[in-house]
Amino acid sequence: MGIAIKKPEGVPGRSWPAIVIGLFVAFGGVLFGYDTGTISGILAMDYWRNEFSTGYTNSDNQPDVSPSQTSLIVSILSAGTFFGALWAAPSADFLGRRMALIAACWVFNLGVILQTAATELPMFIAGRFFAGFGVGMVSALIPLYQSETAPKWIRGVIVGSYQFAITVGLLLAAIVDNATKDRQDTGSYRIPIAVQFAWSLVLIIGMLILPETPRFLIKQGKQEKAAKALAKIRRLPIDHAAIQDELGEIQANHEYELSLGKSSYIDCFRGKVLKRLLTGCLLQGLQQLTGINFIFYYGTQFFKNTGITNPFVISMITSAVNVSSTLPGLYAIDKWGRRPLLFWGAIGMTVSQLLVAVLGTTSTGQNPETGAVFSTNLASQKASIAFVCIYIFFFASTWGPIAWVVTGEIFPLKVRAKALSMTTATNWLLNWAIAYSTPYLVNW
Repeated sequence: MGIAIKKPEGVPGRSWPAIVIGLFVAFGGVLFGYDTGTISGILAMDYWRNEFSTGYTNSDNQPDVSPSQTSLIVSILSAGTFFGALWAAPSADFLGRRMALIAACWVFNLGVILQTAATELPMFIAGRFFAGFGVGMVSALIPLYQSETAPKWIRGVIVGSYQFAITVGLLLAAIVDNATKDRQDTGSYRIPIAVQFAWSLVLIIGMLILPETPRFLIKQGKQEKAAKALAKIRRLPIDHAAIQDELGEIQANHEYELSLGKSSYIDCFRGKVLKRLLTGCLLQGLQQLTGINFIFYYGTQFFKNTGITNPFVISMITSAVNVSSTLPGLYAIDKWGRRPLLFWGAIGMTVSQLLVAVLGTTSTGQNPETGAVFSTNLASQKASIAFVCIYIFFFASTWGPIAWVVTGEIFPLKVRAKALSMTTATNWLLNWAIAYSTPYLVNW
């Protein structure tokens, strides 16, 4: 990934297996990113709008889905992810981190099947919900798996790589949408949707090969299996002192938490854990309130409505900026710390959004009779796109990965799965609110 972080002196064993495992598991972020990004292009495809229109016509007098239908189509994914994220905790503690991820992929596949086969909105919307449920589980389980397998000295980069995978998924969605947008058959939207099977199958096959996390096995009382899993991850003999020391640390931590009694969701709202939970939920909520998913849910349609002649290309550019900007963020997380990056990232996004708003009002006009938007100032329009890209840079290098890193490392093992499911659910709840309300705001 182009990030050179040297292993500390005196750390035994090889680090690359755990790093490779963590980066591979992050591939699940491609499901999240691709599913998020592909709907933006599909909503702007003429064939899809004509095929799924129920009689509504847009400002150009063309068949289309209504703002309320658009709102439901986009936001139902986030509703599914909200419930999927909450379901991730009991499934992770019952099935294990590894098998829960595999189960999540099959739920996601059900959603993909329904969307691919759909010829009317109800079935398409149902598919979006089930795909979202699977993505919600994946989005909570991957940081959990990564944080329990990655070496301490590089854990921030490994968990942050999940956000990088999300950006790759968004870019792939923009590329595939652009490749099929001009088709005048069902392949225009079915191909981008069906491609998601590939991402899911890659993750399923990989998880069948990868080990369960040692922390979960210790929690289940399977010390021997935990030792084998840790030895495999660290590439050391099972009787090596470093393996025994790390296992002892995990075991001691687990026994201490057991001495406090069995965990429940109520435990997440007590004492210091409550403070950590509020911090995690606030961080995930604010990540969504930055407005980033407006670009990736409605970006193509938004660029088209503002008079840009090649909105699909602009969406590919913004997605490419998102991918490339995440890499320096992964390096900076462990180099400069979480708090400074969050602070400067927030300032950068604020300034960029303000300039996009100002430039947007000076570069477009609106036909009072039809409501159609047209460009009046090409230079301002180009500058607006540039500041959208700068805004994405600040998000992708700071708030994007850091929200997942911090929430993955602040909770004790006893309540980690439950607390992570709630912080992730907060992310998706705000995601749903933004996805649902945006069409009404844009068409107000």
